[in-house]
Amino acid sequence: MTLADIYGDLSSSSALATLIFFRIGAAMSVMPGIGTQSVPTRIKLSLSIAVSLFISSLFLDSAHFVPPLTVVILVSESVIGLAVGLAFRFMVFALQIAGTIAAQSTSLSQILGNSGVEPMPAMGHILVVGGLALLFMSGFHLDFLSTIVRLYEIWPIGAKPEPGEFAMWITQQASDVFVLSFRMAVPFVILSMLYNVTLGVINKAMPQLMVSFVGAPIITLGGMIFLALSASYMLSLWKTAVESFVANPIGGV
Repeated sequence: MTLADIYGDLSSSSALATLIFFRIGAAMSVMPGIGTQSVPTRIKLSLSIAVSLFISSLFLDSAHFVPPLTVVILVSESVIGLAVGLAFRFMVFALQIAGTIAAQSTSLSQILGNSGVEPMPAMGHILVVGGLALLFMSGFHLDFLSTIVRLYEIWPIGAKPEPGEFAMWITQQASDVFVLSFRMAVPFVILSMLYNVTLGVINKAMPQLMVSFVGAPIITLGGMIFLALSASYMLSLWKTAVESFVANPIGGV
């Protein structure tokens, strides 16, 4: 092997690693857990480089065409990675939305709030922290990487996805997330409906009674009890949806 051959192989390997880094870096920047603002940028960058080098070793053969490094290709790889990362991040949004619906239904949205980087009602914060802990204990980071590698079969290196189909895929993910959020928060919506109907009947029968002062502690206590009883069911339903998405990321939740 001549020096020119070695230089050509190094150039090809560097181009491959760069293209993979642009996709992996974009995906890792919004990945659940790691992509949050509380994680330092240096850690995200280090993980992106390490994962890119690992995935690059899987494609170092002549069967994979490495396109030239152009602005269009780099932007395309970044968009694909960002879309894949957001598709996973949408699953976390499902917990936040479910927590917000539950908090609004039980009048707990303005109290016991969280003043962290991503403000949300306390119920949403509890569900998000519990969900992320459950995912990473179950090896979600490995599932995330395996999904990215499998998506290279659908969108190979240098691919330019059809804008219409790509937009429909993202839209479908967002739609499925809202459906999943409502399914998880249904018990709290039913509790809120029963609470308001009951207060309406009591107020109609006894107009002089201050029903809001009587009902506020009840709905607050009921919301906390419902959260304690249904949190495991909500997280189990959510984890099943995440596993379904990992198994078939193009098909949706």
